[in-house]
Amino acid sequence: MKTPPAAPVRASVLVIVMVTLIFTALALTVFLEKASNDLIVEAREADTFRLRQEAYSALETTLCVLEEFRLVGSGLHTPAEGWSDPLGFAGFVPTEGRTVTVTFEDESGKISLPQAGLNQLQNLFLTFGLTSYDAEKLTDIMLGWMKRNHTYTTAQSPDYEHAALPYAAPLRSLRSYSELAAIELARTVFFDESSHPNDLYRRFVDNVSLLNFQRTNLNGAKSDVLTALGEFDETQKTKLSDYLAGTGQSAYNGPGWFTATNDARKFLGSTGRATTFGTTISALRIHVVVEEGRAQYRLDCVVSPQGGGASTVLTTATNTRANTSEEQAASAASVSTTSRPTTTPTSATTAAAASTRLNYPFTILQLSENEPLPPPPIPPPAP
Repeated sequence: MKTPPAAPVRASVLVIVMVTLIFTALALTVFLEKASNDLIVEAREADTFRLRQEAYSALETTLCVLEEFRLVGSGLHTPAEGWSDPLGFAGFVPTEGRTVTVTFEDESGKISLPQAGLNQLQNLFLTFGLTSYDAEKLTDIMLGWMKRNHTYTTAQSPDYEHAALPYAAPLRSLRSYSELAAIELARTVFFDESSHPNDLYRRFVDNVSLLNFQRTNLNGAKSDVLTALGEFDETQKTKLSDYLAGTGQSAYNGPGWFTATNDARKFLGSTGRATTFGTTISALRIHVVVEEGRAQYRLDCVVSPQGGGASTVLTTATNTRANTSEEQAASAASVSTTSRPTTTPTSATTAAAASTRLNYPFTILQLSENEPLPPPPIPPPAP
């Protein structure tokens, strides 16, 4: 008998080898991708570790420069006073191969949401293009979310307790802008059908601060804020913008600023509400960016000067005291947190004692590292 040919056996071996090679290649690919991701994470952590010290050094230098100008000028008013380049003013030299930039945003140039009233919010929403009815209803619902003992004036009041996932209004001001997604009507005004923030959301963030301060700084107020708080017309806003920027009719004089609201009222005329504004910065957002090659580290910090500066919203969210006034609830919260004796100092007590010893001129309200870059600013509405 003749032996059968061996070709089919060799073909089977080749198939097995090819399948083995394919699985090996796939395993190597997955391993390399994972190793690459791990290396990227470790490289970024290394970049952060190397650049963080530079960023904090630049921040401390900036705060020193700001304190000098604050003492000389009896408060900070605008970067046009001379502190727009604090590192250059102080002669700060970064490490070789690195660049450090510092920019500012006047947080107190926005509307303080904890201090905003009915007319101010309605005016702001009208500026956004909402109808009078929608502006009134949205204001009513938001005040019901933030204020105790608020009486709804519109036909329908929100019913959060019967939602698919029941919850209650916190009866205190917003602590984050994303909280708008939980407020009836606000979630449809500031978010699209996919629950993503829309242009009105970004415009709200650009003009409203979640910090608590008494007066908006006229020197840093934007167009929508001037309309909502000051009720200025377009001619007054253009005149003010030219004066602050040193353009237009004020190009010969250069950038200017106000140190008293009476001066602003005389400059803008009798119409409008110039006296509702302040002229000093009570909350300043500082952006520090350190770059070394392709590596970048970002540090964002919000500071307020000691004595009369801005503060964060600290009121405890609760609905158990709906029949008490805001003053009584705040007093009770203060007693409950301060009257309990303790033999072990808390971290807050230790930090406060250290701050007193250091006599630090600013209070750090917010501090974040390498936060996602914000969307581009909303262009001002056409006149």
